[in-house]
Amino acid sequence: MENLKVLIVEDDDNINNMIKEALLREGYEVQQAFNGFEGVEKFAKGNYDMVILDIMMPVMDGIEAMGRIREKSKVPIIILSAKGEDSDKVIGLGMGADDYIVKPFSVVELIARVKSNIRRSIYYNESKANAQNKVYKYGDVEFDLNSYIVRKGGEELTLTAKEMKILQLFFENPNKVFTKVNIYDSVWGDEFTSDYNTVTVHMRRLRSKIEDDPNNPSLIETVWGIGYRLAGNKA
Repeated sequence: MENLKVLIVEDDDNINNMIKEALLREGYEVQQAFNGFEGVEKFAKGNYDMVILDIMMPVMDGIEAMGRIREKSKVPIIILSAKGEDSDKVIGLGMGADDYIVKPFSVVELIARVKSNIRRSIYYNESKANAQNKVYKYGDVEFDLNSYIVRKGGEELTLTAKEMKILQLFFENPNKVFTKVNIYDSVWGDEFTSDYNTVTVHMRRLRSKIEDDPNNPSLIETVWGIGYRLAGNKA
């Protein structure tokens, strides 16, 4: 983990310091911020591999801070929030977060998710660099692995890293039915959690971007009682 840098943006001193100590024990370099504005300023001045971001903070909340970070970077972001409802997760993930942890949380779980998200970000960047002339197209949705750009009807879409990994999984396996567990294992890997509902949240957000009618999906369809599969016609 040498040279991997994490920015913690959390206004609660105890939680911020607890996370810092846990990350330092794992060999990460750590910077701290205690409100969203300070977090955005520190992010602009550093080269970070991960941001851990609280939602409810003074001066600037986490959602606004995340929006400003996303204008400049696709760095993995883990949201910390006391709100665990699906609607809150949808908002956070839809704004660009890669993961969502509800307070109170286990430090062991948080560290596992930090490792997994950073590892997958590194793999994502390596895959992007190594991709050669791979372009998938189903219906009017095109996924160019050379640039990691997704377009619908020729218009570029804004997808998170997790949403891209899910879409790539389906495009590379057009005849396979994936359960939530399959998707979770492929995209999130060995993260320390059993909350497979996060797959449902990500699928909902992905469909809202790639489907003409997200309530009646024609590209990635639901196989009732099993999971999901690619249904679009390959161009």
